[in-house]
Amino acid sequence: MAMVPLIQPPIMRLMTTKSQRLIRMRQLRPVSAREKLLFPLIAAVLIILLVPAVAPLMGMFMFGNFMRESLVVKRLSDTAQNALMNIVTIFLGLSVGATMQAEVFLNWKPLLIFGFGLADFVVCTFGGILTVHIMNLFLKEKINPLIGSAGISAVPMSARVSQVEGMRADPNNWLLMHAMGPNLAGVIGSAAAAGMFIAMFQ
Repeated sequence: MAMVPLIQPPIMRLMTTKSQRLIRMRQLRPVSAREKLLFPLIAAVLIILLVPAVAPLMGMFMFGNFMRESLVVKRLSDTAQNALMNIVTIFLGLSVGATMQAEVFLNWKPLLIFGFGLADFVVCTFGGILTVHIMNLFLKEKINPLIGSAGISAVPMSARVSQVEGMRADPNNWLLMHAMGPNLAGVIGSAAAAGMFIAMFQ
């Protein structure tokens, strides 16, 4: 994921014209508190029914979202977003780093997986921008193609790259919140796909 800011910008510039990068997106509509509460519940139920193997990951993901949007457990939500997240990140980094011996990591299998990951980001960036180009053929109100590149699971890195590239063309063009939509969809989709693979190969 750290390679996303290096991989995506050249592809984004290659697949878009200056006029396409200048497309301004309409202001998003206000989202009601009820919609914010219902989204994690409905999304979790549907995804878990479709891919039961992803239930723990998707359940925790949507539970955190529900805690935040409920505004009832503010202290728990703040702890989960800040202190607890930092503690888990430190322990995860230490545990992964402690097992990353050179003879284990620097062989063909991990490097092949790393290569597949890079190729995946390239293909998904091409695919996302191409999808927006196809959609724009049928839409009266055009979508900025830079948003299409955010449809991968690198959150919020990919959405930030879309924002930066948009601002290079027009410093007053704000694409971040529009790009977060496909970016979140990429996370949910990749988690569901991972659950499917786990179920297939168990």
